[in-house]
Amino acid sequence: MERFGTQVREIVLIPSGGGRFEITVDGTLVYSKLATGKHIDNDKAIELVKKGL
Repeated sequence: MERFGTQVREIVLIPSGGGRFEITVDGTLVYSKLATGKHIDNDKAIELVKKGL
């Protein structure tokens, strides 16, 4: 949250199963582990969120 300042109002974590890890910004999917087969590193996740803002 510190990296985004007032651009991000909230971050919501929703538990799931089956290896799912997805990042959405304002309802738009910006990353899916199921689609890529790989887990994303923190810096890349932050970059994708910033692009989606």
